[in-house]
Amino acid sequence: MTQRAPEAILWDFLRGALMTRTLGVVADLDIAGALADGPRSVDELARECGADADALHRFLRALASDGMFSEVEPRVFANTAASDFLRDPGERAFAHLFGGAWHRAVGDLDATGSAAFPRTFGADFWAWLARHPDERAAFDVAMEQGLESRVRRLDSLDWRGDETVVDVGGGNGSALVELVRRRPHLRGIVFDLPETVRDESAFGARVEFVAGSFFDRVPAGDVYVLATILHDWDDERATAILRTVRRTARSDARLVVLDSVIPSGNEPDGSKWLDLLMLTLFAGRERDEAQWRELLARGGFEPVRIEDGLIEARCR
Repeated sequence: MTQRAPEAILWDFLRGALMTRTLGVVADLDIAGALADGPRSVDELARECGADADALHRFLRALASDGMFSEVEPRVFANTAASDFLRDPGERAFAHLFGGAWHRAVGDLDATGSAAFPRTFGADFWAWLARHPDERAAFDVAMEQGLESRVRRLDSLDWRGDETVVDVGGGNGSALVELVRRRPHLRGIVFDLPETVRDESAFGARVEFVAGSFFDRVPAGDVYVLATILHDWDDERATAILRTVRRTARSDARLVVLDSVIPSGNEPDGSKWLDLLMLTLFAGRERDEAQWRELLARGGFEPVRIEDGLIEARCR
């Protein structure tokens, strides 16, 4: 790790909640988008977005001190390479969630091992999303981030070409649709709850949607994909999902899991912090290699490949 003064490390942790909330507020005001054409004064930005000019200046000054925006002259700000990312709708949605509902729930995180979100909001995360369509829309936009990397990982697998791929908890189907576009001899089934927002007209002839819960059943197929699904659940519920798949899967079926594998040691890794977000929201978890092997075995599978972001397994 890069050597830093101990007091600097401590200060970063102490102010972390302020950084997250401040960035969320500024992202909701779409300041990065307002600066897309170049530097502008705080007073002009404040009038345009309906903020208090003094408060906005203080927000941007603090963010600029760490490279998020730049004060190019007194009370005049410009984007940096970092803040420019906030012009992307997906990144802005993540900033909104981290600085909004997730920020509030993290404030109730403790060491009991239980999810904080239901204590904060009086409902589990999915039920709360269902009651707040604007937040659901932001979450869906945020989840589209990383789509290309997920498809790239899937595309890198050894495909026979005539297989049926079941995307379990596949959401709007965008990943599977793109995979089938790249591999036109595959067929796809997007399996998710009936209320999932989707555009089936974009699926094409080789992809279909099947409604249901992965705790009850899954459609028959040759390859089962669980993309960032299992980390939402504790070991008991994750095992239940795997066993549902195994009950339907033929002996020669394959399982593909797209999830983080936490590395050992002290090196920085985003999955170690994402693990705490999963604990906050669902009492879910990211897993290291040993934990993945144990979970897969309990679910009826044997891993044949484990690397960060991509796990392949066969039926036991």
